[in-house]
Amino acid sequence: MFTGLVQALGTVRSVEDGRAGRRIRIGFGAWTHLPEPGASIAVNGCCLTVAAVERSGERNGEHIGQRGGSVGGEIVAAFDAIPQTLAVTAIGALAQGSTVNLEHAATASTYLGGHVVLGHVDGLAKVVGLETHGEWRLRVALPAGLGRLAVDKGSIALDGVSLTIARVEDLSGDRTVIDVCLIPETLARTNLGARVVGDAMHVEMDHLAKLVARQMERWQATAPRG
Repeated sequence: MFTGLVQALGTVRSVEDGRAGRRIRIGFGAWTHLPEPGASIAVNGCCLTVAAVERSGERNGEHIGQRGGSVGGEIVAAFDAIPQTLAVTAIGALAQGSTVNLEHAATASTYLGGHVVLGHVDGLAKVVGLETHGEWRLRVALPAGLGRLAVDKGSIALDGVSLTIARVEDLSGDRTVIDVCLIPETLARTNLGARVVGDAMHVEMDHLAKLVARQMERWQATAPRG
């Protein structure tokens, strides 16, 4: 589980294809949460497992076993993305030099400043509008079928960032477009300020909304008629 509050920005250092999928190595600087092999990390909102951790410049070196505390210099974490992940997310579009949002999995003592995010991408949204004069505002088209879960002033995760929906517009053909506002702090701590029209973004709808919608569907399917 995650909270949608980005803890660090990482830079893709290398991408290598293999028989089991694709290995992506991501470097980052000071971060209170030093990942260890087996840890779950949200990479642009997609939950991936750390396969290896090394210092920048080391390959096949000794495992870094430090726990907690701030880390000086660059650390590189390697992630393996399987074909299923590559097929349904934008992880496969990452290339050397790409900037990604990073968040370590929450613990029982984690401050829940955003909302509950599972790191299970529901689909790829598309940036269809951008306002940068005065208030920063992203206009995003949701994948078909997800618009029913979008609520004005509700929560949504875009590329792993917990955001509040400022506006919902339902269009014809099961199409929904939402607006989200980006404050300066969000622009400074995430990669959302680099988004342009046409970009794809990971979207995860609010888990509570999905649970309610599912229960309503089951109730309607079994409710007596007449």
